[in-house]
Amino acid sequence: MTATESRIGPLLREWRQRRKLSQLDLALAADTSARHLSYLETGRSAPSRAMVLRLCETLDVPLRERNTLLLAAGYAPAFRESTLDDAALSPARAAVDTMLAAHEPYPAVVVDRWWDVVAGNAAMPVLMAGVPEHLLRPRPNVFRLVLHPDGLAGRLGNLHQVRELFLERLLRQLGATGDARLRALYDEVKGYPVPDDSPGPREPTGPFQVPIRISSPLGPLTMFSTMATFGAPADVTLSELAIEFFYPLDDATATILRTMATAAP
Repeated sequence: MTATESRIGPLLREWRQRRKLSQLDLALAADTSARHLSYLETGRSAPSRAMVLRLCETLDVPLRERNTLLLAAGYAPAFRESTLDDAALSPARAAVDTMLAAHEPYPAVVVDRWWDVVAGNAAMPVLMAGVPEHLLRPRPNVFRLVLHPDGLAGRLGNLHQVRELFLERLLRQLGATGDARLRALYDEVKGYPVPDDSPGPREPTGPFQVPIRISSPLGPLTMFSTMATFGAPADVTLSELAIEFFYPLDDATATILRTMATAAP
């Protein structure tokens, strides 16, 4: 493939602009010249495979898109995309299963890049109770589950706050990746109606600006969450997995979660 035929130039320029870097800024960070980078972006020069990977590393391009840029430059992908059932990912899957089980009786869920639920622990059903089938098939999506009027939105005591937090989170991820599927998800969930009688924003009363306040059959639950990802992944699937752990923010919530976990089938 010649430099003229290569599609790498516009993609490099797009990623540089997404990261709000000038050609000089990127060239200095990637240990190359601004002139050479300009030639790459305009198609006057073709990058080596090593240069594509170096620029991707400097621009913090996700692994999926690094493969895309390599293909655009005429090279084979550098990162494998496995399924979770693949033997190569068995140590990671075992680690995930261990973390999920160890977090019980508190809920924990594994999501992929598009926030589709990949796995959850035995405590997750306490949050999913009453969610209709159409939000669970073919695979639950966290944003649809939480913000759809038929999902958890009606049980949230601070829907406006949670909605704003979730939309900001999704918009940041969209800006970082440029993923069209995330854009479609953002447009969809942003368009969900919000009940007029939903509680409005409130001043923070604890260490977290937006705790999750949700009703349950045994009383209100107040929780916060943390996210965990794998360090230095070399597989696309693994790089896109995240585990969200939910923790009680008060003793009453902890007691209810333990009680509900004990009573669950």
